Amino acid sequence: MTNKPLESGAQGATSQGREFWRSLEELAETSAFQDWLGREFPHGAAEMRDPSSRRKFLKLMGASLALASLTGCQFAIKPPARKIVPYVRQPELVIPGKSLFYATAIVQQGYALGLLAESHEGRPTKVEGNPDHPSSLGSTDTFAQASILQMYDPDRSQSVLQANQASTWQAFVSAALAALESEKASQGAGIRILTETITSPTLSLDIRKLIHAFPQAKWYQYEPLARDGAIGGARLAFGQDAHPVYDFTKAEVILSLDADFTASGVGSVRYARDFATKRKVRKEKKDTNRLYVVEPTPTPTGTLADHHLAIRASLVESVARAVAQALGIAGIAAGTPLSEVEAKWAATAAKDLQAAKGKSIVIAGEGQPAIVHALSHALNQALGNTGATVTYVEPIEAQPGIQLESIVALANEMRTGQVKLLLMLGGNPAYNAPADLDFAGALAQVPLSIHQSLYLDETSSASTWHINATHYLEEWGDARAHDGTGTIIQPLIAPLYNGKSASDIINTLIGSDALAGYTALVNYWRGQGVGEKDWFQVLHDGIVKGNTAKPVNVTVSTDFAAQPAAAAITDLEVVFRSDPTIGDGFYANNGWLQELPKPITKLTWENAAYVSPGTAKELGLVQGDRATLTVGGRSVTAPVVVVPGQADKAITVHFGYGRTKAGRVAVAGGGGFNAYALRTSAAPYFAGGLQVAKAGSNYKLAVTQMHFDLVGRKKDITPSGTYAEYLANEEFLKEGHKEEKVLSLFPEYEYTSYAWGLSIDLNVCTGCNACVIACQSENNIGLVGKDEVYMGRELQWMRIDQYFVGDPSAPDVYNQPMLCQHCENAPCELVCPVAATSHDSEGLNVMTYNRCVGTKYCSNNCPFKVRRFNFLNYQDVPFRSPIDASTEGDSSRIPVLKLRQNPDVTVRSRGVMEKCTYCVQRINEARIDAQKSDRRIQDGEIVTACQQVCPTQAIVFGDINDPNSNVTKLKADPLTFTVLDELNTKPRTSYMARLRNLNPELGGGEKKTE
Repeated sequence: MTNKPLESGAQGATSQGREFWRSLEELAETSAFQDWLGREFPHGAAEMRDPSSRRKFLKLMGASLALASLTGCQFAIKPPARKIVPYVRQPELVIPGKSLFYATAIVQQGYALGLLAESHEGRPTKVEGNPDHPSSLGSTDTFAQASILQMYDPDRSQSVLQANQASTWQAFVSAALAALESEKASQGAGIRILTETITSPTLSLDIRKLIHAFPQAKWYQYEPLARDGAIGGARLAFGQDAHPVYDFTKAEVILSLDADFTASGVGSVRYARDFATKRKVRKEKKDTNRLYVVEPTPTPTGTLADHHLAIRASLVESVARAVAQALGIAGIAAGTPLSEVEAKWAATAAKDLQAAKGKSIVIAGEGQPAIVHALSHALNQALGNTGATVTYVEPIEAQPGIQLESIVALANEMRTGQVKLLLMLGGNPAYNAPADLDFAGALAQVPLSIHQSLYLDETSSASTWHINATHYLEEWGDARAHDGTGTIIQPLIAPLYNGKSASDIINTLIGSDALAGYTALVNYWRGQGVGEKDWFQVLHDGIVKGNTAKPVNVTVSTDFAAQPAAAAITDLEVVFRSDPTIGDGFYANNGWLQELPKPITKLTWENAAYVSPGTAKELGLVQGDRATLTVGGRSVTAPVVVVPGQADKAITVHFGYGRTKAGRVAVAGGGGFNAYALRTSAAPYFAGGLQVAKAGSNYKLAVTQMHFDLVGRKKDITPSGTYAEYLANEEFLKEGHKEEKVLSLFPEYEYTSYAWGLSIDLNVCTGCNACVIACQSENNIGLVGKDEVYMGRELQWMRIDQYFVGDPSAPDVYNQPMLCQHCENAPCELVCPVAATSHDSEGLNVMTYNRCVGTKYCSNNCPFKVRRFNFLNYQDVPFRSPIDASTEGDSSRIPVLKLRQNPDVTVRSRGVMEKCTYCVQRINEARIDAQKSDRRIQDGEIVTACQQVCPTQAIVFGDINDPNSNVTKLKADPLTFTVLDELNTKPRTSYMARLRNLNPELGGGEKKTE
């Protein structure tokens, strides 16, 4: 065994004996890493960085003791009196303490993701995936999970504004109707409607009614993450619009052309499930797939790649052309010459795809231009995948088109005075439109502009009228899924802030406000043949069964690829990407997502410029430096993060930050810069000519990668190997490991009833973080803010540890969700002086919060570092300084946020140690139901929050005393291992090893080249 990192090319060997590293600083053993190790908190409690002096502390303590001796009621600050009125007649189905679930959907990029929303006495508290919905199958993603917090956000806009001054809905209606009346003579020639992507049949019908009343009006669509490349690619390849739907359950070989298809984009939740179904290896199922990924910046999908090639975004087209030529597709011109390594990679991938004809998929990412999407269609047709693993259906968008062209046309019309009335439903183009359009400047030339949005954002502030919008959990509506399935959106609660939906606004403007919302929805689907009896079933299911997009027959013409590829970018290029935690900026005021560590980098509360180790060395940059990025005369200053596996000469920036108008979290919560300031209509995906100049150093980044590090205990932390090794010997992980019975001073527990356990399959875990957010939502876990995260005080009960092996320019990446292991021999239990942490009769390591005195001994004694301590009152001050210093002691934000909390979980206060409980509240709920029926809890009846949300179904929970339970079978599988088993803690959480299905012709991971 060796303690040195493996060289690139040796990565095909089993990971036993490898040295894992979690950061470049650790790998190099820099002074920054040594400084981190010297800090107290990662191994225990951080120092209290409070500006209060010791003298002031003693004065306050003395005052507190004095006040405590007085009559409490005289000095208590009482909340305002509120009347509590009981039900005169108890609503049907409403049982105090018993939650109800309703089918609804969240719309992302215009497409519906089916949900089940949990309601407690009329207030939604949690969302889960709808098992009957084709896009979710019971799972969700980080954005859907965090959307519940957004609904209760007190920073949401709460009134109608005119010129940023308070007004009324009635005043708006009068002004808008008068403006429409003046447009009748010109048939609406001065009217423009701007929306984001619309797939809603009902809303699109309403908009067309308005256009029918004003035939010269125009409807444009724009959002920064639109599917322009996919739509343009279909038109190039087929000469018509067509929407691809992929079936990864049938694909044996997959080539991803910069497509993070398991974690982002339309259909990603379903695609992650299907991919994992084929990927999983079990004792009774030994077939799997092989994944090739080419991308400029490492993604969750890329971490699962069997063969990963990191190249600049502008070279992805050349790789696609090389694969097409290797397959013998006629009419494909050559791209930019590839290096020897890159050419071999492309040729090998092509050969593998050819061997799996009809059982493969080539998929292009939404960050690639139309030509790459067209090439993917040509490749799928040549491989016989069309009609097998890839089907094409009619366009799902209500008005398919290239949205970048729409926003350019609209900006030009505004600037030339053609627009008299602009109605904007959603979106934020003043912030996220291409920088060269100066949308805000053009908007100032429109006499009457109306913007509907959840927040008073950059566009609302620049508009004549702002209409506060409803949240999707407050409105009726519909949308279509990734395969076209009609999906119903139904409200769980009346609008908290009297907001208006898009349907309300449109129907009011056309004089049919009585037909808005629910009435409009029912009328549309009645016209589609859904009868009155069927309608209630539709509401129950959340989908209109049998209502999917119709298939279309398409044939690829390769004329589009006959011309040589565009000239290669030879200098530095900037790559534009959606932020993995806050998307395009819509979720910028969501504290859960701001504090969620980003995959690979573990950066929180801001964005940064992602630079490869090689490029950073060339530019003289290190992590924490600040750099000025200049493209085409436009500049931003960004902190630098050095990213293992990032392509050389490609610097990636993420959208969503640098907000000037939004909630307090978005504007003052952390940091970040506006990457949209560099993006132009001519180069929306990536751009050359990037110039980088160092602008400072020692910038404070709240990066959690080295927090709770298992220092000195990382060898073999996540055993792995190759698929070939597994086929040759199922027990290969145990080779070289002599099993010895370890004597223990702990008494053996006897479990006569249930014994709960968890299994996590690392072979399909993408590290997408959905489980982290689901746990936070389910268990009322508080936010701490950027400064507290920087000190290592984040509170998430789950974290995704990511380990690297090999050359920093092209390392293997391993994801490992880490939560309380619920050890049989739990080291935390012995050291607690008040027995706040203890072992229960079913094997859970439980916490008695009101007994905890905060010694933190248990945390110090935990080898897995999975316990969290409430240093401050994070629950009572949800958005602590520096997010908004005025919130210190401010309770105005608390009541509405408390409505979101799960009533089944204790809310912890300051000075309490907390951790994963295996969702003991869900265990108890199932226990009560089983006891009522005088039966045992059935396998699968308890689903933990992390298990339920997981798109790949990597997590399985159950009773290990039941020999037929899924978790028992998984724990008996040869691929199962436990972490740090040499310590004899006997964890109840086990893992299944990662297997890489390597192509022998490529061997290990390829070293990235220039």
